[in-house]
Amino acid sequence: MDFQDKLKELRKNRGLTQEELAQALFVSRTAISKWESGKGYPNIDSLKAISKYFCVSLDDLLSTDEIITIAEEDGKQKERHLRNLVFGLLDCSIAMFLFLPFFGQRVDGVIQEVSVLMLTEEEIYIKIPYLIIVFSMTVWGILMLALQDCQVSFWLQKKDKVSLGLGAVGALFFMVSQQPYASAYLFLILVIQALMLIKWA
Repeated sequence: MDFQDKLKELRKNRGLTQEELAQALFVSRTAISKWESGKGYPNIDSLKAISKYFCVSLDDLLSTDEIITIAEEDGKQKERHLRNLVFGLLDCSIAMFLFLPFFGQRVDGVIQEVSVLMLTEEEIYIKIPYLIIVFSMTVWGILMLALQDCQVSFWLQKKDKVSLGLGAVGALFFMVSQQPYASAYLFLILVIQALMLIKWA
């Protein structure tokens, strides 16, 4: 008997609805429905809660193949969380451009290092894109950190690409406008992100 059938049988033997079991396990009713229809497996913590609630061992709940599948899914989920955390923190780190001297400007023949907020000698059509890049990447980083558990397919497919795209556009623009420190920092972020995607592809 598969896990989905065992869970359904255990629940019905207790006379519980999916909603009641969900409340007892502190998960959503959708999660119970998904597990009982065979569309997914609970994570390790939920499995332990199920085992404890129904007083059955994990061996009684799962076959060897199911244990392997759950372990693989749990590993992938941890990798996704780590990648989202690193991507989000790297994108958020761009906010330091607002306060640290990553940008050069020429004043009376001398190049001064200033933050993007202190750029007074740059034309407005240059400074505004700088600010847009910094704010866009920072906001995207905050979204990646806040939506780590989001399972919407559009978000899962696009979040890394948008992060890489913003970084590439920023690095290219800073390079073209002759800001070597800012472009080098963004290029370093792109390399780290690309290596992480290659490793976990």
